[in-house]
Amino acid sequence: MKTNVSPTRMELNNLKGRIRTAKRGHKLLKDKQDELVKRFVTMIRENEKLRREVEKELQEAFANFIVAKAMVSERVMEESLMYPVVKGKIDIETANIMSVKVPKIEMVIEKDGENADTALYPYGFAETSGELDNAIEILRDLMPKLIRLAEMEKACQIMAKDIQKTRRRVNALEYIMIPDMEESIRYISMKLEENERANITRLMKIKDIVM
Repeated sequence: MKTNVSPTRMELNNLKGRIRTAKRGHKLLKDKQDELVKRFVTMIRENEKLRREVEKELQEAFANFIVAKAMVSERVMEESLMYPVVKGKIDIETANIMSVKVPKIEMVIEKDGENADTALYPYGFAETSGELDNAIEILRDLMPKLIRLAEMEKACQIMAKDIQKTRRRVNALEYIMIPDMEESIRYISMKLEENERANITRLMKIKDIVM
């Protein structure tokens, strides 16, 4: 029983207004939580699929690097990869998912030279092997997926934290704040009814005395 509230009609009306607001807020937060969870599950599935693809292609690239390294000297390998001709710039913006800000990452590739294909390789083909070319091609094609994977994993982390925060707020409203206000309303209503019955009894007694 709540006894730390003032059992007045003004306090009763105030609590009724607060509980209406709390219930609306609870519904909005619950809807947000449900939608966030739905989108989070979709993103997690897409993230897992993309991660498997990236890991498979990375293994293929590393296998080609190992073969290439076995076919040429360490000096040739180092010199071939020492001065890359492809430059990249990362642009990071934010996207809004149900009021949750997640990163939007884009990589802009800048290549030296007019021919994009030959500009991919920072070396001549005389001393290197085809496996090194294959590895670099795989990594070039893989780069957008790596950027997308980083973007999605960070977004999933941010959304998971926001889902936890939203769930705590929903639970606080559902199991603490709203029940406490409902109990206070019942307590005040009971006290007001008791006072009203007492006033009626006094009036009846006064009436009997006067009569």
